[in-house]
Amino acid sequence: GYKPYLDPSAVHPNPVLYRKLQETRHLPITEQDLEYLSEGLEGRSGNPVAVLFDTLLHPNADFGYEFPPVLQWRRDKQQHLPHLVLGRATPGGAWHVMEGSMLTISLGIWMELPGINYRDLTNNGMERDRERGVTNDRATPEEISSYYRNYVKLMGLKQNFVDNTYVTSVQKLFRGGLWEVRGYQRVQGDTHVPFCLFSENVVLATGASDSPAQLGVEGEELPFVFHNISALGLAVSRKKLGPNSDPVLIVGAGLSAADAVLCACNNNISVLHAFRKHVDDPGLIFKQLPKTLYPEYHKVYHMMHSQTHATPNMPQPTTNNMAASGGPVLFPDYTSFPEHCVESFQPDMKCVLQGNNSLKAFKISMALVLIGTHPNLFFLKGQGQYLGLDPTKPISCKQNPVDVHPYTFECTKDPGLFAMGPLVGDNFVRFLKGGALGIASCLWRKGREEGGRGGGSS
Repeated sequence: GYKPYLDPSAVHPNPVLYRKLQETRHLPITEQDLEYLSEGLEGRSGNPVAVLFDTLLHPNADFGYEFPPVLQWRRDKQQHLPHLVLGRATPGGAWHVMEGSMLTISLGIWMELPGINYRDLTNNGMERDRERGVTNDRATPEEISSYYRNYVKLMGLKQNFVDNTYVTSVQKLFRGGLWEVRGYQRVQGDTHVPFCLFSENVVLATGASDSPAQLGVEGEELPFVFHNISALGLAVSRKKLGPNSDPVLIVGAGLSAADAVLCACNNNISVLHAFRKHVDDPGLIFKQLPKTLYPEYHKVYHMMHSQTHATPNMPQPTTNNMAASGGPVLFPDYTSFPEHCVESFQPDMKCVLQGNNSLKAFKISMALVLIGTHPNLFFLKGQGQYLGLDPTKPISCKQNPVDVHPYTFECTKDPGLFAMGPLVGDNFVRFLKGGALGIASCLWRKGREEGGRGGGSS
């Protein structure tokens, strides 16, 4: 029942948007023309409503400013949208299983949800910020998961969340135009209680981390090959890896791979780091991160660039702790393999890397293949593939997101079905909130057109 209005005391730094907001300041944002408000705005999301909501919550954030939100939230209990949120764990989702001490890529305030100040809710905020120095505004997954869990309680939403539920089927009924949602809830250990719900609308908000991407090479199923960073942390904590171990092979050039490199280096474990792109590829994520906020990721990028494996046309890092670039060797037992891919994994704990006209075999202790993830939409017909921009390919956050209306987030191939977050290309909490705005606006309009039935959703 909470609705966002323009705060009468607020002034948005974008004069054009501010003028538009004033034109209909008596209406909540959910009842305004989102296309009109979004027009001309630019940001780091391809979804216009995501950019709009972000600039209302964090004006000029990309310019380094921390202006307060220009929204004011008012509760109207008579106009709330009846809904249920079905989740396999507790509110907070994947944040509960991430490494608790790592820092998030996003600033803490960008992880904030409407209505509850992030800094007010996190423990020892001011003291922690002083300790962290230049990275003081980034959060740990532990803090984020705690914030989301408490958010649900403080906003009075607990009755709308059903934890430990597993959806096994979502299909539209031919009669009545309703969606049938089937699954089971896990209670008291291993007891499974089946359920069947009927809803006018269904929102897909599953994220995209269910199924790790595979290399598809020989030996990838061998027991020393893993597709998640937690396997490395577990091996370190159980003393199965250490300074005297054979190197760990890390495959990938994203943030998960960088986190794995940092984890291994911090525990004095040798690293072989293979990735397909050139180190100067403009598409590398490191090029989009400010050095002052993300010093640890730039440390990894510097190592990727300077501590490369020798090739006929590339000098080997020199001795005396100096790299080929002239800078210091940050971690001597790290070697990068740009423009390399895995040819195969062998049962004798060897991996074969293919570079430009060369094959190299290395003895390793573990391989971490961290090249991305895909959503698992097994509960939809055809794994949900028909919903993508290219229905001939699996749904993928980057390559093939779900095809939705840009201002309502309703699936173009299946009315009454909505998608948000990584499924539509928004990986960051900062932008996926715009999906919630578009969907809420659409459901409110549907409910009004249907005579106030409310457009119930799950």
